[in-house]
Amino acid sequence: MSITVTESAARQIQKQLQKRGTGLGLRLGVKTSGCSGYAYVLDYADSAGADDMVFEQYDVKVLVKQADLDKLNGIELDFTKEGFNEAFKFNNPNVKGSCGCGESFSV
Repeated sequence: MSITVTESAARQIQKQLQKRGTGLGLRLGVKTSGCSGYAYVLDYADSAGADDMVFEQYDVKVLVKQADLDKLNGIELDFTKEGFNEAFKFNNPNVKGSCGCGESFSV
C-alpha cells in the first residue's frame, strides 16, 4: 500500500498546518458523490485512529482510513499553481472514469 506526496504538496500541507496552529497531518479520503461514484475529501487530522494508515513523506503525514485504501492505493497527491488557480491534484492509478465536471470518479 502506498500514498505518495510531492514536495510541492508537502510544502502546502505544512503551510496550512502552521496557519491552523495544530494538527498531526492531512486526512485523505473518499465519499460517495457526483455522477461517477466517489469524490476526494481532504481534512485536517488531529490524531490517528485504530483504522488509520499513516504515510509520511517530506516531514508531513497523510492519514487514510483502511476502508478507503482500495480506492486510494498508489495515489500521488500533488499541489499545482496555474495562473491564479492553485489546488491539490490527485493522480490516482485506480480511476477508471470521471465525470465531465471533474467532481467525481469511478474505480
